[in-house]
This record gives sequence, structure tokens and C-alpha cells, in this order.
Amino acid sequence: MGENKLEMKSAGKKIWNFVLTILAPVVVVALWYFVTNTGIIRQTILPSPQKVMGTLASLWESGKLWTDMSISFIRVLRGFALGAILGVLIGGLMGFSAVMNRVLSTMVNILRPIPMLAWIPIFILWLGIGEKSKTAVIFIGSFWSVLLNTIQGIQSTDPKLLEVARVLEKNHRTLIFKVYLPSALPSIFTGMRLGIGAAWTCVVGAEMIAATSGIGYMIHYARELAQPARVYAGVICIGLVGVLIDKGLLFLQHKLLHWAYVD
Repeated sequence: MGENKLEMKSAGKKIWNFVLTILAPVVVVALWYFVTNTGIIRQTILPSPQKVMGTLASLWESGKLWTDMSISFIRVLRGFALGAILGVLIGGLMGFSAVMNRVLSTMVNILRPIPMLAWIPIFILWLGIGEKSKTAVIFIGSFWSVLLNTIQGIQSTDPKLLEVARVLEKNHRTLIFKVYLPSALPSIFTGMRLGIGAAWTCVVGAEMIAATSGIGYMIHYARELAQPARVYAGVICIGLVGVLIDKGLLFLQHKLLHWAYVD
């Protein structure tokens, strides 16, 4: 009897959590439907949800949406992979070495506040308007989050663990791979989640300025042709794909680092 109560309580909690999760999107869509279908906001500015969903379905059926999304997705993966790898490597170097931290921190503090859009014309001058410039922009966007979280994760290692390792006379290699890195991995994954979000922002910005394909180009071209429904359809796709990628990384993080989330 007690087990049934616990199961019912657990099921009720899951349902309640699901309701809370979808509550805000449902309210936003309902408000969107109301203001567009009652004429409070003109549909030339904000198309109705049903019109945007119809456009989305039409783009999907034609294959245009899939083509543009896949192009952008490949660009994001390429730039993000480069940013994540270098972010971990340089972040590890700065986290482990106080000397390297001092040497590189000034450049990091100077370059990090520069907005992504400011890099686009620079990379176009250096690399042209091909794939290299887009990859470079995405790399810059995803690099900083991974770098800073890697440094923070390493430097936040519990001093008690380090003290125990030194008492046991563990060598430097063991300290790095058995103490520092396991401690830093949750923070590194957080940096990657932030970095992949930034990568999507960067690819859309880059495609709006210098591209003939991709979801950013589709949005920009639709705006020029005064097709607001297509613009909003593209924006919704970016958001949905971003959520799916973030949830995928979060799932992977919990699977690989299950020991860090023990209740």
C-alpha cells in the first residue's frame, strides 16, 4: 500500500513538473493567438500562430527547411568543435599554470568583450566570404564559454581532495587525471552548453551578412521579401533545435558524470 502511494506521489510530481515546463510556452502561444487574431497587432508585423505553423509545414514538405537547417547545423558543429577543443586545451593550460594564466589573461580580457558582429567583417577581410569565415565566427562565439568554464572548473577543485592526493604522494599526472579533470568536467560541460547556444547565434548572424544558404540566410531573405511568417518560422526552428541540442548535452552530461549528480 505504501509503495503504491509513493508511486502515485512520484507520478503526480512528474505530471506537475511537466505542466510547469510547458506552462510559459502555452501562455505565450495563447497570447500570441489572441493579439493577432483580434487585430491588436497587425499580421504584417506578427503573423498568427496558425499562419506561421502553416509556413513551417510548407517549408518542411518542400525540403527547403531541412536543407537550410542541415547546412547551418554542419557549420555550427564544425565551429563549435574547434572552439570546444581549443577552449578546453587553453583553459586547461591557464587553469593549471599560474604563469600562463597571467600571460594570457590580459589578451582574454581584451578580446572577450568584442561582440560577434564586430568579428564578421574582420574575418571576411582575412578569409573571404566562404566557409572559413563562418567557421571562424562560430569558433569565436563558442570558444569563450568553454575557456572560462574550464579555468573555473580546474581552479575550483576541492582543496581537501588535493591535500589527500599529496598526502598519498600521488604524482602530477595522477593529480591532473584523477583529481583536477573529474572535478572540472561538470563545469566544462556547462561551458559547452553555453557555447553551443552562442554558436547558433553566431551562425545566424554570419549567414545574414555573408551567405547564400543556411537558416540565417533564409530569415534574412524572407525579411527582404516581406514574408514575416517565414521569418518567424525560421526563428522558431532555431529555438527548437537549440533546445534539443542543449537537452542532448545535458543528457550526455548526466550519463557520463552520473557520479556528480548523486542525491
